[in-house]
Amino acid sequence: MHPGPINRGVEVTSEVADHANSIILGQVENGVAIRMAVLYLLAARIPRGAV
Repeated sequence: MHPGPINRGVEVTSEVADHANSIILGQVENGVAIRMAVLYLLAARIPRGAV
């Protein structure tokens, strides 16, 4: 999944990034939710007062 932001002209051309079939923005949006969920689950495993 692409973490964003897009480096236009370096990673990908603007034509590809802006194409109707491009899923980059969806990957960025979903990646944020996934990372938040993983951090939540990891934090829940740390006993309170251990840090």
